[in-house]
Amino acid sequence: MSGAVERGGVPGVVGVIGGGRMGSGIAQVFAALGARVVVVEPEERAARERVASGLRRAAEKGSLDGDPAAVLERVAFAASPAELPATAELVVEAVPEQAGLKAEVLAAAEEAVAGDAVLATNTSSLSIDELAAVLRRPERFLGLHFFNPVPASLLVEVVVGAATSGWARDRARGWVRALGKSEVVVADSPGFATSRLGVLLGLEAIRMLEEGVADAASIDRAMELGYRHPMGPLRSTDLVGLDVRLAIAEYLHGRLGERFAPPRLLREKVERGELGRKTGRGFYDWD
Repeated sequence: MSGAVERGGVPGVVGVIGGGRMGSGIAQVFAALGARVVVVEPEERAARERVASGLRRAAEKGSLDGDPAAVLERVAFAASPAELPATAELVVEAVPEQAGLKAEVLAAAEEAVAGDAVLATNTSSLSIDELAAVLRRPERFLGLHFFNPVPASLLVEVVVGAATSGWARDRARGWVRALGKSEVVVADSPGFATSRLGVLLGLEAIRMLEEGVADAASIDRAMELGYRHPMGPLRSTDLVGLDVRLAIAEYLHGRLGERFAPPRLLREKVERGELGRKTGRGFYDWD
């Protein structure tokens, strides 16, 4: 799963299923490089504004080649996967981390697009092989795990399942590089590489906070200055969402054992609705 991959262009037509923070970010980066993007999202107004605001921010930072309004014209919206264009070369699923929901929309996407399109999931932990089981052609399916915020993040984790073809893997790697990002290729396993390591560090940081070892800012600063992490594990958890981190931890706990058992403090915060930046409070106050 290694070797040189030439950097080429992005797909001409891309489908993105889900217009939340991740889906809108994925749509933005492909549209910014010239792709025509169709976002499947019933709440079109909110999804459109997410993409538009992301493009405006990119323009303000000088990282967008073109006028934000002109780029936005390359992004269309649809209510269901059945409306994806048959000409799509790549479809990326970015709906919530629910295996049943992901399998449902991926199966519908497969029916809508041509046989040579690559299907991908943006899951951060769910099994590629289990999702592939609902597809007629699992050889063209893989994981493309983008990171939040998608436009600024430099990494995409390319996750290959047992049935993923070298053809699909190499096309995905080329597209990642065309986006100006770097890829790591990993085999399907619980949590892949990034979530498995990142969640484990985050859970231990929460346990340290729970035990009174240090406050949140001190724990984060220790990792940022001592180990050169760009962001500490607790602030990172706030950005990801405590509910998302809890769901991943519960999944990994079931697959990999007690070292991924969610701490009591994490469960309590999620029960109180303290989910991080999106609700204004998590391990930090964001208001």
